[in-house]
Amino acid sequence: MAGHWFEEFSVGQAFEHEIRRTVTEADNMWFSNATCNPAAIHIDAEYCKGTEFGRPLVNSIFTLGLVIGLSVQDTTLGTTVANLGMTDTRFPFPVFAGDTIRSRTIVKELRESKSRPNAGIATFLHQGFNQRDEEVCSCTRQALMLRRPA
Repeated sequence: MAGHWFEEFSVGQAFEHEIRRTVTEADNMWFSNATCNPAAIHIDAEYCKGTEFGRPLVNSIFTLGLVIGLSVQDTTLGTTVANLGMTDTRFPFPVFAGDTIRSRTIVKELRESKSRPNAGIATFLHQGFNQRDEEVCSCTRQALMLRRPA
């Protein structure tokens, strides 16, 4: 099992996730199309030439999904019951095609589930950084995590 059981986490525990990923123009175009987001800032290079960025921005929801996705193998693969919520999501720097994203996770809080004796709730802070070590995304996520089977 790659993921951690609820009991294996500790508050303050930090994970520097080894897997990184370079974002491509195709990723951004596919994701924007798949989620029915026709915003010119994501899909129209000519329009973007006239913006402060000069080129298309990667869809921020793609960035959020990637940052959390990069954490899964080290933390929750096979041990998550469900995501319960995400709060305090921020995108302090933009992501562009060609940026390489890495992720860090910090365990912020742990508590037992009141309704499920086989699970607990973990609160994670996920942070994403580009190749210049600029934070491009952060999010606090609550996940229902399985306890180790008896």
